Amino acid sequence: MTLPRTSTLRVLRGKAGYATSATRAPLSGLNSVARSKAEELSKSWRGTSATGEDTKNYIGGEFVKSKATSWIDVVDPSTQTLLTRVPETTEAEFAQAVDAASQAFETWSRTSVLTRQRFVLELQRLIRENADALASSIVLEQGKTLPDAHGDILRGLQVVEHAASAPSLLLGEKIEVSRDMDTYVRKVPLGVTASIAPFNFPAMIPLWSIPMATVTGNTLILKPSERDPGAAMIIAELCKKAGLPDGVLNIVHGTVPTVNAICDHPAIRAISFVGGDRAGKHIYNRGTSNGKRVQSNMGAKNHAVIMPDANKNLAINAITGAAFGAAGQRCMALSVAVLVGDADAWLPDLVEAAKKLKVNGGFEKDTDLGPVISPVAKERILRLIASAEEEGGKIHLDGRDISVPGYEHGNFIGPTVIEAGPNMRCYNEEIFGPVLVVLRANTMDEAIELINANRYGNGTAIFTQSGATARKFEHEVNVGQIGINIPIPVPLPMFSWSGNKASALGDLGFYGKSAFEFYTQKKASSPT
Repeated sequence: MTLPRTSTLRVLRGKAGYATSATRAPLSGLNSVARSKAEELSKSWRGTSATGEDTKNYIGGEFVKSKATSWIDVVDPSTQTLLTRVPETTEAEFAQAVDAASQAFETWSRTSVLTRQRFVLELQRLIRENADALASSIVLEQGKTLPDAHGDILRGLQVVEHAASAPSLLLGEKIEVSRDMDTYVRKVPLGVTASIAPFNFPAMIPLWSIPMATVTGNTLILKPSERDPGAAMIIAELCKKAGLPDGVLNIVHGTVPTVNAICDHPAIRAISFVGGDRAGKHIYNRGTSNGKRVQSNMGAKNHAVIMPDANKNLAINAITGAAFGAAGQRCMALSVAVLVGDADAWLPDLVEAAKKLKVNGGFEKDTDLGPVISPVAKERILRLIASAEEEGGKIHLDGRDISVPGYEHGNFIGPTVIEAGPNMRCYNEEIFGPVLVVLRANTMDEAIELINANRYGNGTAIFTQSGATARKFEHEVNVGQIGINIPIPVPLPMFSWSGNKASALGDLGFYGKSAFEFYTQKKASSPT
């Protein structure tokens, strides 16, 4: 969920058609398993393609071929095979999407909350039934392993299920203020809203915004990442099958012009963004200056503190999975391990555990991590690894020269473990790749000071068997989401996302009770 990813970096550069090395002959670079998945997706779903045809916009309940003159290649990160192209949506097409959302709001906002709840319940059923198709799209376009792709869907599905709590969470307030007079407060929808999604969770992030925006009575303009739009397009088709009226959900594609149009259009009342620092600040500043609500989840540098009394096997296995899963392309990845005191002797064990991870294409059996999203992302990660050597760090495990048979053109980087210091670039910049930075601390107080000094505040974890140590850590560390012997402390949807410091802008989270606050406004009445 953070940069260097996707639409964030590319959005601000505004470049289209940058996958120039893609294999042009449809599916020629895919193996038999991936090819069959691509062909089935293209045959079964109307809005997207995995066989070289163009991905469409979704406007007013119809999949519409764009009249754009600029197109962006979507390629398989494992082979650079061209799967589809997405348009740089034209101004006229964007206006049509907003008009459709505005018109749909007039009726959808007056639809009963029970009707909206039924849509959400039907959507969750359809997502479960079509999880294999969604996962295949994610593996092809994003590069995740198949189990990780299903995890992407599951975490989004949990938010869909939580959205079904709307009848309770939209309850208003009422009190008798004087004789023959009551005052009551209702939560009412905002209007047209927008969501800008990153490449690293192509199903989960749309499934954060779509159910929350619609169950509260709003309509939504969704811009998926231009890197992997397929899952969002499948979800749009499932929404229609689930009974969502035409125009309530609209999907447009593109880079900087589309993002700026979302920030500027006066009909759009709120923007939900997940991505990197540069884009997140741009969208927050531009959107709020135009009077919109904006929630923005950005960069991260999540620390795992390993105490000497920790369960060694538990800690090492948990950190290995959390650091290298999804090729490290998660804003909640534990990208820093802080070895406290005698736990510094466990560094060789961390390295050995990382060595055992299998790097391969996402459809291959027993694969632990696949490629990173693009050659540009790979180059950036390689530069940050090299900077550690230049600044005096020690590379204990080097994944830069990994070779994956059958995937010679893939964006692969093997698990990498770097012993570094707090002033090095590899520590201070979000790497967003399969790289674990290891620091040492003499005491837990030193570890807490190190974490609190870091500008990011998405998540942290501590591994210890001492309840007193865990409680002290929980109270004193200034990070929004804390795991105790749990590697990735992402709260379930009944709670609110709570990243802090430079990891987040905006006061309301993406799900939980705060999402119902984000997508509604209060209206007070005092009838006699």
